[in-house]
Amino acid sequence: MVNRDLPIPLWEQIAAILREQIQKGKLTGRVPSILTLAQEYGVSHKTADHSLRALAAEGLIIAVRGLGYYVKS
Repeated sequence: MVNRDLPIPLWEQIAAILREQIQKGKLTGRVPSILTLAQEYGVSHKTADHSLRALAAEGLIIAVRGLGYYVKS
């Protein structure tokens, strides 16, 4: 879960959670959608999107147009 009291932006907290799940092998294949992440963590779509774009920039996930994000194998 995200902690709104921390000075760390919410998108960074979500990215850190997903990064850990990917590194531990708990998250493989398709990454939860922006809508799903927004609902699950109680954040805006923009915040959820920012976290996924950050992970894509790190090379951990890839965006497939029209299909969503997937863990890079």
